[in-house]
Amino acid sequence: MISSSVPELRLRTRNAMPVREGGDYVLYWMIASRRTRYNFGLERAIAWSMALDRPLVVLEALRCGYRWASDRIHRFVIDGMADNARRLAAAGVAHHPYVEPAEGAGKGLLGALAARACVVVTDDYPCFFLPRMVASAARQAPVRLEQVDSNGLLPMRAADRVFTTARSFRIFWQRVIGEHLGAQPAVDPLKRAKLRPAAPLPRAIARRWPAASPALLGGDPAALSALPIDHTVPPAPCRGGPEAAGKALARFVADRLPRYLEERDHPDAGATSGLSPYLHFGHLAAHEVFAAVARREAFRVERLGRPGDGVKRPSGSREGFWGMSASAEAFLEQLVTWRELGFNAFALGASEGDGPRPSWKRDPTEYESLPDWALATLEKHARDRRPRVYPIEALAAGATYDRIWNASQVELLREGRMHNYLRMLWGKKILEWSRTPREALEIMIELNDRYALDGRDPNSTSGIFWVLGRYDRAWGPEREIFGTIRYMSSENTARKLHLKEYLARYTP
Repeated sequence: MISSSVPELRLRTRNAMPVREGGDYVLYWMIASRRTRYNFGLERAIAWSMALDRPLVVLEALRCGYRWASDRIHRFVIDGMADNARRLAAAGVAHHPYVEPAEGAGKGLLGALAARACVVVTDDYPCFFLPRMVASAARQAPVRLEQVDSNGLLPMRAADRVFTTARSFRIFWQRVIGEHLGAQPAVDPLKRAKLRPAAPLPRAIARRWPAASPALLGGDPAALSALPIDHTVPPAPCRGGPEAAGKALARFVADRLPRYLEERDHPDAGATSGLSPYLHFGHLAAHEVFAAVARREAFRVERLGRPGDGVKRPSGSREGFWGMSASAEAFLEQLVTWRELGFNAFALGASEGDGPRPSWKRDPTEYESLPDWALATLEKHARDRRPRVYPIEALAAGATYDRIWNASQVELLREGRMHNYLRMLWGKKILEWSRTPREALEIMIELNDRYALDGRDPNSTSGIFWVLGRYDRAWGPEREIFGTIRYMSSENTARKLHLKEYLARYTP
């Protein structure tokens, strides 16, 4: 019935309902891949639309009752809605950007649209409240509901197990990546799509759940302040949306990528990519990032070969796999190994059923999901005397004795981001200053997910749990509080990094 270039590994049918060929439209419920480029989900929805000869309707909604809902998060998402509205309108596709004006006001919208749809296509994102939301929608939808994975270069389900170290995951993806890079999403799936002209939403639906106002989409602070969300966390200085994401990517590849390897750890150098918020909200695809780096490096996928073709396979080394510059390879280690390792844990880690489970088969946000060795050493030292214990209010304000730590927290408060290297130190000090390791984890999650634009994400969750030993090994000598968890100090950080300008900018 449908001819689609989306790989089967990226598709999941979430209910047993049929496709209703006589429906009014195909519905794409855009919840994670909030973009029109390099988007397997949109590509799949377009394929259904063309096969059934029905218009395409894109629902992009934003609820207000999620945990940590704030001006910062809302503004970034709404920026993307405005970009998508323009792009989809130009392509003749109906786009409904719905921003919930009160908690619960959006209840019933998806069901009302699905009731008249042929099929519903949505995004497959394994983190935060989205899996529960989609599971509930699939049970209630009167038509077939499909999920499509557009998260990374690898399909999340290309692996059949959870990887517990970066090296084991690297060995795996280096073996199979050539096959999956050969099945990339369309750069612009709307460009050649032959779709029926968009029809307006049914009047009753549009009246009950009206689209976001031009003022809200345009960035009017008064329109944002009228929503029932946390107004103490202001919008970040950087704007959200696919257009801003594309500009950030172009700046990184042209200016920062050549010096990434040598300068990324130095806060004064400004050599990090700054792309994680755009990747998190789906305004930018990992495939688009890879394509931009590959163009600069004159890389061709054919170099990698495919499984079974006789090409010698790599051994899991971090250098030399791609045949690109050292800086490009260092960046792709972050984009592929470390980012997609987090998605691997969320997609395959949380097993269902009762009874005891190994740590790696637990929900990756649970303290008990840490490796056994880490749990043991943290428990052994859980009652060690802490030289200082700070309440979360003091930590949130950046009000400690440690100037470097305070500056990193102030950067998070002001800009919704934190320098990559300093985020590791930030977490280690929270472990040192908390009454117990479990409390340290709760504080890290609260501060990161409330203030960071890239919080509530498999990648940033991996970083938090790395502080406590996930994906790491035991380190000697054994210390108070840390045990054999890897230790970091502000004194060593000050000696190693260029921080003068950074401290001047962010000292409270």
